[in-house]
Amino acid sequence: MKTNSILFIAFISFTVLMAAPSCKKNKNCGETNISSAGGDDSHNFGQNCMSCHKIDGEGEGCFVVAGSVSNTALTNPLTSGTVRLYTQANGGGILKHTIQIDSKGNFHTTDNIDFTGLYAAVTGPSGTTQYMSSSLSSGACNSCHGSSTSKLWGN
Repeated sequence: MKTNSILFIAFISFTVLMAAPSCKKNKNCGETNISSAGGDDSHNFGQNCMSCHKIDGEGEGCFVVAGSVSNTALTNPLTSGTVRLYTQANGGGILKHTIQIDSKGNFHTTDNIDFTGLYAAVTGPSGTTQYMSSSLSSGACNSCHGSSTSKLWGN
């Protein structure tokens, strides 16, 4: 009987030790981190947010969609507005998600969003909307915009 108890305790201890590394690997992905209008906790405007906000990354939370929006002159961050994701181009179809642009020009969400096949639209404080003509293939907006394609902008 005593041998069975010792084996049981050893089995439980082994299981806990084996599970611990996998918990550490996903240390930040359980955190909620969503941009909000007027929020000012974001940083690194124009950089690829998802280079840090990912599994094993240094950022708080694993972003699913994130990026930065400039003013029309492309000289400063757009300090308010929204990014909307639609099922069809030019704001057509169904509005699936809305993400607020914060006061530093960044938008991000850890919400579970299936962005595949969705079309992005950026609306600034003037109410003017800029539409992305192709569907999203990545939620890491700054991995292309500001790098291999033009910056996101609004007014």
